[in-house]
Amino acid sequence: MVLPVTLAGCATPKRLPAVPVAQTARAQPVIGAIRFLAARDPAPFADEAIASIRKEQAYLASQGKTGPLPPASYLAISGGGDNGAFGAGLLNGWTASGTRPEFKVVTGISTGALSAPFAFLGPDYDDELARVYTTISPRDVFRMRGLLKGFFADAMADSTPLMQLVERYVDQAMLDAIAREYAKGRLLLVATADLDALEPVIWNMTAIAASKDPRAPELFRKILVASASIPGAFPPVMIDVTVDGVRHQEMHVDGGTIAQVFLYPPAAKAALHGHIVARKRTLYIIRNARLDPDWASVERRTLPVAARAVASLTQTQGIGDLYRIYVTTQRDGIDYNLAFIPSSFNVPHRQEFDTDYMRQLFELGRAEGSAGYRWQKYPPGYEAAPIDQR
Repeated sequence: MVLPVTLAGCATPKRLPAVPVAQTARAQPVIGAIRFLAARDPAPFADEAIASIRKEQAYLASQGKTGPLPPASYLAISGGGDNGAFGAGLLNGWTASGTRPEFKVVTGISTGALSAPFAFLGPDYDDELARVYTTISPRDVFRMRGLLKGFFADAMADSTPLMQLVERYVDQAMLDAIAREYAKGRLLLVATADLDALEPVIWNMTAIAASKDPRAPELFRKILVASASIPGAFPPVMIDVTVDGVRHQEMHVDGGTIAQVFLYPPAAKAALHGHIVARKRTLYIIRNARLDPDWASVERRTLPVAARAVASLTQTQGIGDLYRIYVTTQRDGIDYNLAFIPSSFNVPHRQEFDTDYMRQLFELGRAEGSAGYRWQKYPPGYEAAPIDQR
């Protein structure tokens, strides 16, 4: 009777019903319309972009500043697990160089989602960002479940430590600071993947922070954790929504399952209806990964082979995202700038969230940022077409 008793202790986790496919677009989170299903309809995203410009104009006018809008800088931070230490170091070094701009928009996915609020709030939060990526270890992120328990649960590890880490840093003071920037026309956006609907969800984290809803802090933290929750490794995050007053739950996981990095939906431009403001616009992408092939001797067993194949797909997807964004920036007249982990960085990576590895990667990013990072103007492997001299 040992096996039945053991299995009884490994019951499959329960959930509220998923949103029916025909009602997906009408599902609303508990605090209202604070997200975009941009793959379905780019118009709400475009409306938010227009509103952000009007807020910016009003704020500048309140400061006695008139005339054309100043240049706008955008920052997109990719996924990459503990490789997020590179981006954290680069941002710290960028501050030290004295050339780091204030970003009109910051976007983040996966580990990029975890660092995005710090990057959005600027140099005042550099020390906190550094601590997150130089002092943690695996026990600060997850607890492994036994093989049998993991199989019958919703993931092989328990991510409660990650939620506790996020709660430690994402407090009401941070949300209040983010809300103040939203009033100035700045945007903080984080993407997750709705596993039921198999589509990306872009969350307006600035609107959540500014909502003043008492449930906002919990939702804000859950979205950050969801965006970093690798399916199978970490549990999915259940987000409560309603449709016509009926409660449902959506299953959200790592946004990196759909895209490794994002700026805005390309289709949103058509929905702006002539509201695009003439100004210099510059995009900075921090790709928390190497872009050259990562050689490894793969053990001839099912799990190592499968894991290696998934890693290959992730890397290829990430490079594809860089090309997609490049095409969008060229169409829309945005200056493209890319940073990534150089192939020269070969510190041993013994385990996930290896503290020594992250510290050395952070220091590499910080040193390169302090020296004035040489941003790459094209995606990897791309060369600009020669100028026709005829």
